[in-house]
Amino acid sequence: MTELPREIYSCAQVRELDRLAIEGHGIASYALMTSAGAAALACLRAHWADARSVTIVCGAGNNAGDGYVLGRLAREAGLAVDVVGLIAGSELGGDARRAYDDFVAAGGDGSDYADSGEWRGDVIVDALLGTGLTRALGGSFAQAASAINSAQRPVLALDIPSGLDADTGHPLGDAVVADVTITFVGLKAGLFVGQGPEHCGVIEFAGLGVPDGVYAQLEAPFDRLGADHVAQALRPRRRTAHKGDHGRLLVVGGAPGMSGAIRLAAEAALRAGAGLVRVATHVDSAPVVTAGRPELMTHAVDGPDALNALIAESTALVVGPGLGQGDWAAALWRTALAADLPLVLDADGLNLLAAAPERRDRWLLTPHPGEAARLLGIDPAAVQHDRPGAAREIVARYGGVAVLKGTGTLVAGGHRSTIGVCDRGNPGMATAGMGDVLAGVLGGIVAQGADLRTAAEAGVYVHAAAGDAAADAGERGLVAGDLMAHVRALVNPA
Repeated sequence: MTELPREIYSCAQVRELDRLAIEGHGIASYALMTSAGAAALACLRAHWADARSVTIVCGAGNNAGDGYVLGRLAREAGLAVDVVGLIAGSELGGDARRAYDDFVAAGGDGSDYADSGEWRGDVIVDALLGTGLTRALGGSFAQAASAINSAQRPVLALDIPSGLDADTGHPLGDAVVADVTITFVGLKAGLFVGQGPEHCGVIEFAGLGVPDGVYAQLEAPFDRLGADHVAQALRPRRRTAHKGDHGRLLVVGGAPGMSGAIRLAAEAALRAGAGLVRVATHVDSAPVVTAGRPELMTHAVDGPDALNALIAESTALVVGPGLGQGDWAAALWRTALAADLPLVLDADGLNLLAAAPERRDRWLLTPHPGEAARLLGIDPAAVQHDRPGAAREIVARYGGVAVLKGTGTLVAGGHRSTIGVCDRGNPGMATAGMGDVLAGVLGGIVAQGADLRTAAEAGVYVHAAAGDAAADAGERGLVAGDLMAHVRALVNPA
């Protein structure tokens, strides 16, 4: 299958891409549907080469039409095909009706919807509903989606899993959970944000021959992060470089009992390439940090005066890992915010900000959904329901650049209006200390001179890709420290 594009679109924009291709470039709409069916068959054979039979569950509209085309082509390829229709073929319209008629004319036999216990296919294909769904699945469509999910066979979804909001990734009722989703013409935001990754499985893409000139007419609101973002942030080093050329980062945190967080963040900054990393931490934590990584310059600080002396020697700050929210933490937090330096604010640094909101441009905020909810004064479920909207609102209220962590981490703000979307990472990263490593990676890249938005995009990608590399040995049991060696490899692309 083809490599995924960088651009990610809204549902309305993908419909506009369809229209531009049809009206502006003379591509027949049925030709697009035929190409979609052919791409779906290629996808099915690529992922399930041993499959000898397929059950295609067709609903309404063009998604059903794609299913009927797939059914016709799969029969021609020698597969045993059962097509189960929720809508009688005689009630379909437009290209979907034509696809149904062609399927029947080629010898296909569509049957009415039946319980999944009667489905025989080695693979189940979800061709129920496409991207236009705006309300919860109901009636026979909800029953069919539930039956697909309980069939205990691999599932291929056409364009988008039925019941998933194409813009927010929010399930509209009992949405289909697919093993593979092949999406057409343009990547949809809902595949990557919210619950989208949970429902889509592996995402494949087929452009269906839509010309590049069509895409040039629309600006995609989302940008999928990749290794090229790292190359933009981290330029090759001069042979005569010394440590001072690559930034002097100060990492602030590590209240009593939380030395691990500041230690992870500081080492991650070193592994990301910062020339020199100082740690400003509590006297109780300083010996632990120094013992764990002697390359770190660790300073026990008791208040603002000691911290100001270190700030004067720094080019960037990371504030928050293991900081706590007591008097010591609050005093250091206020001192750090008063400095006119690029700042990565994480963990308790964000909780202190939520309690005393302010706005500035030279910071990078890294909330997880709970911290984002506190920053916005809403419920975490509301953040997850519309993650792009939450990321934009954090930037609107607080300025700077926001990294909204979680599955499909988002980057918003700075000098670009688009939102960066990370499709790397894995469930093994849902463990203590991963956020501290991310904060350190971000700080290390900022210290090397990248602007905050560019650093955020590169750092988020590096962190997630490092997590994937570390998970080669298995996701369960992955710990934050396992990422370090992979961070180093990823900031040194071949």
